[in-house]
Amino acid sequence: MTAEFAPIAIFLFVLFTLLGSGVWVGLSLLGVAWVGMELFTNRPVGDAMMTTIWSSSSSWTLTALPLFIWMGEILFRTRLSEDMFRGLSPWMAKLPGRLLHTNVVGCTVFAAVSGSSAATLMTVGKMSVPELRRRNYPEELVIGTLAGAATLGLMIPPSLTLIVYGVTINESITKLFIAGILPGIVLAAFFMIYIAVMSKLSKSYAPDDEPEMSFAEKLKNSRFLIPVISLILVVIGSMYLGLATATEAAAFGVIGSLLLALLQRSLTWNSFMASLLGATRTSAMIGLILAGASFLSLSMGFTGLPRLLAEWINSLGLTRFELLMALLAFYIVLGCFLDGISSVVLTMGVVEPMIRQAGIDVIWFGIFIVVVVEMAQITPPVGFNLFVMQGMTGHQMNFIARAAFPMFLIMVLMVFVLIAFPDIATWMPAHMREIRF
Repeated sequence: MTAEFAPIAIFLFVLFTLLGSGVWVGLSLLGVAWVGMELFTNRPVGDAMMTTIWSSSSSWTLTALPLFIWMGEILFRTRLSEDMFRGLSPWMAKLPGRLLHTNVVGCTVFAAVSGSSAATLMTVGKMSVPELRRRNYPEELVIGTLAGAATLGLMIPPSLTLIVYGVTINESITKLFIAGILPGIVLAAFFMIYIAVMSKLSKSYAPDDEPEMSFAEKLKNSRFLIPVISLILVVIGSMYLGLATATEAAAFGVIGSLLLALLQRSLTWNSFMASLLGATRTSAMIGLILAGASFLSLSMGFTGLPRLLAEWINSLGLTRFELLMALLAFYIVLGCFLDGISSVVLTMGVVEPMIRQAGIDVIWFGIFIVVVVEMAQITPPVGFNLFVMQGMTGHQMNFIARAAFPMFLIMVLMVFVLIAFPDIATWMPAHMREIRF
């Protein structure tokens, strides 16, 4: 068995050598696959690489990815954040925890029109952090709740991670999107409960009182939420009702976000070009990672490693729960060193046979893995949200990581809730209308 697993050591050695030397993740995956093909097969490597990269890059399903990224980039450059705060704050002021809830609700709302955790963090952060500081909310709670709640951008549709997962295992993107709605709302509710509890327990919690507003005034301020809620209903509603595929919903979202930016008069030629270039850069990065992972999966397939690992795991006699706990620990450790999308594409070739053999629903597992990948966003040393938060607030990394740690524990709790109540993730996809062509 040791000799059979020798290729794993070679793959890992080459991978960590390339990553450690600063090579891009996508190129590192291509390099590992190249070495594997040269060592373990007689097939012409160049021919195999060209065929694999083209087939993975020309997938129609993948078209949704750059469109959703572009939609988020356009909205990031609008006045959406200021309008959201004006619409949400009157309704949050009376809740236990008061305006801290705008971090969570704002991230939940923006996550429904942006598939990026970083875009969600920056958009809501530029709205909430100055306002909450001005009102004397505890800095640690402001930072921690925002860093944690921004990870909802990975789960609530449209989610870039779910697109990548669906493309990697050839599963319906639309069903994965719909599966993420209820878990995202439940996780947001857990974050809000945490805020309510901490507002009662924290000795440093003494924010300024908000001015009283009548119900009519609250409703008047709520008009600022109409544009973004309309966009959410168009994007998510069209998929749930079976009126559009994920790609078509993404196109609706881009058109809607451009119209929203025009109506707000925040769309200039410079902002339009900046959104286009930002979307191009992000899409190209993810596309290169997917191409590298596709070639690596082909290379590993020739060695028989996925099948061997699946058989080995099966021979251990692990229960479904034990397998999920092993994968939870594995992805938490991996998330300390790789971003979420890289973690998914790098491991799916091996993990997918395991979960299918264990009888785990692949739609449910997509939500499970997104929650775990969310943890990686706030896990040192390479938690991406921590770096974005540091650049936004100027705090030391250890302060931000400590502030976000309770949110990490809430996500661990969410994993166990998903295991105990799998219908949270599977009920909506099972009851959505089929898309008619």
